[in-house]
Amino acid sequence: MKRQLYTEDHEAFRAVVRTFLEKEVLPHYEQWEKDGIVSREAWLAAGRQGLLGLAVEEEHGGGGNPDFRYASVLAEEFTKAAAPGLAIGLHNDIIGPYLTKLATDEQRRRWLPGFCSGEIVTAIAMTEPGAGSDLQGIRTTAEDHGDHWILNGSKTFISNGILADLVIVVAKTTPEGGARGLSLLVVERGMEGFERGRNLDKIGQKSQDTAELFFKDVRVPKENLLGELNGAFVHLMTNLAQERLAIAVAGIAGAEHLLGLTTRYVKEREAFGRPLAKLQHVRFEIAEMATECAVTRTFVDRCIAEHADPTGLGLDPVNASMAKWWATELQKRVADRCLQLHGGYGYMSEFPVARAFTDGRIQTIYGGTTEIMKEIIGRSLLG
Repeated sequence: MKRQLYTEDHEAFRAVVRTFLEKEVLPHYEQWEKDGIVSREAWLAAGRQGLLGLAVEEEHGGGGNPDFRYASVLAEEFTKAAAPGLAIGLHNDIIGPYLTKLATDEQRRRWLPGFCSGEIVTAIAMTEPGAGSDLQGIRTTAEDHGDHWILNGSKTFISNGILADLVIVVAKTTPEGGARGLSLLVVERGMEGFERGRNLDKIGQKSQDTAELFFKDVRVPKENLLGELNGAFVHLMTNLAQERLAIAVAGIAGAEHLLGLTTRYVKEREAFGRPLAKLQHVRFEIAEMATECAVTRTFVDRCIAEHADPTGLGLDPVNASMAKWWATELQKRVADRCLQLHGGYGYMSEFPVARAFTDGRIQTIYGGTTEIMKEIIGRSLLG
């Protein structure tokens, strides 16, 4: 089926993204994987190309276009290029809305130009060693000291943790308030007491720096409160639908890309004197994956259209959870089956299917695990 989601403008933007990947990302990607981090120059290059801050107002250096379909194009092309290390989606789609929707005019002037130019790399710090999806388990605290907060605590598994110049930290500002006593504080590079731990060694996405962060008596100005005091829970829930949709977009794009690679491989690879594609089992495997991808693509595209509709309220959180759960679990299944069809070659790191297998495994975990997605859906149906 021909996709009906994109216009000529979106496809022109896709060409720009592909050119950027070919010139600024892929020639350096192997080195970034060895280094465990991408270069700052890549972020600056993305800013020069206009790939950062797509939804940010033009007066602050952004693209001034909130149409989520452009973000979807970015996610699709970076996934197909097997280049998740340069976490533009995290920067634009997950952290961007916090700054565009919650920041004061003064904060916008201070942070958004650098956000769009690539001079300010961002991260959001929710997860702690003892608290993941359960916000009530957060122990990082911020005590009110008049014109500033004193921040203490630690975070882990923070994407962009090493490179980040600006970190949105979820902290308790009213300890007795539980999840309703949390606020968002912006911690900036160089603040005394803000330390980064090790760049964590992951099984995939090696070039995407993921770190532990530590806060010891960090003095955070009151001007760095983002959104409402004790309003973090609502703010986080408001933005999760877009975050989960962005992950779903990458999930189905990854599955489709692997299916294409494997389809070509089984046509070329011979066993028992004939191509693998002539074996009924192989044909059934390809047929099943192709059908699952086609059905999933239809649903995800519908979710993108819903979220991009300027006359609507955006994607419903339950549908976002459905898209995230189904597309990422499909990506995981397809990666496993495609690796199997590649045989021993699929286990070799230099084959794209091997990297996709390890890079994509996190998809069912971050942004809310599959189990959390099912719980959200179940509650919506059963109370």
